[in-house]
Amino acid sequence: MVVRLWGKYDTLLADLDGVIYEGSNSISRAVESVNQIQDAGIPVGYVTNNSSRKPETIVEQLNGFGLHAKASDVIGSAQTGVELLSTLVPKGSKILVVGGEGLRARVREAGFEIVAKADDKPAGVIQGFSPDVAWVDLAEASFAIQRGARWVATNSDWTIPREGGIAPGNGTLVSAVHTAVGQMPVVAGKPEPAIFHTALRHFESKNALFVGDRLDTDILGANRAGIDSVLVMTGVATRKDVLGSKPEERATYIIGDLSELLSEYRTPKETKRGFSCGDAEVELLGNRVLVTHGDPKSLNALKAAAATIYAAEQPIYALEVEPALYE
Repeated sequence: MVVRLWGKYDTLLADLDGVIYEGSNSISRAVESVNQIQDAGIPVGYVTNNSSRKPETIVEQLNGFGLHAKASDVIGSAQTGVELLSTLVPKGSKILVVGGEGLRARVREAGFEIVAKADDKPAGVIQGFSPDVAWVDLAEASFAIQRGARWVATNSDWTIPREGGIAPGNGTLVSAVHTAVGQMPVVAGKPEPAIFHTALRHFESKNALFVGDRLDTDILGANRAGIDSVLVMTGVATRKDVLGSKPEERATYIIGDLSELLSEYRTPKETKRGFSCGDAEVELLGNRVLVTHGDPKSLNALKAAAATIYAAEQPIYALEVEPALYE
């Protein structure tokens, strides 16, 4: 029987890359878990920094995995980016677009005129990721921004997960333009709160739960937006990342995969010298963080160790953490 998101939440918002799929492959147990949550009557939305594809294209992929999604369920950074752009330049303005067809479609739908060169005198530049973005695109964007165009970036992700490993993301391309123009863009996607606010408005959610795989975008963004968050360990974040995370990047919950949303969550409990979680116990002995009971490679041990480190008076760099917890 499905637990209704731990009895607290009316909507599940999920990232895509590293949570639902990795490249062209679905992640183990993700699809069946989301379907069970939807079958229990809980709306599921997909909040993604991917701006290169149309929602219809993303939904085609999701439904190909066996999910039951609609285009309106996808809240992308292109949508929020164009919303922000609309507050910065007049309707119908010329906009230089760096990115894929998903972003270009959103710009056209908002009534803007798309141009490709700075000499066309665009009022704004909107920059998103696409694998075919070239140096000439970044150069034209840089020229336009230097001439006064307002600049919006759909997201600032440094990396993206792919089947072959971790690849450079839109943040690397935004950084290249930033280096040339000496200013920063307005950012629509995670970790900025704007995209979360778009999702909350769309689903009319009073108490949403967001699940992501990255600390620096997903979890930080949810925290900034005031939304409880779940870190799922199927994507970018590593055990070492969790243990060494900054306070603003710490998730409300940590799970191994999405199937754990369907059962009762084990919360670490404070002990005399540390924390326990399920069958694992971790203690802080002097400056040493040690597993005193259970498998140090288990998720329970990770959660207990994280709680122990977060509660310690010493910073992480002053602690000697048992290597088996993060290797």
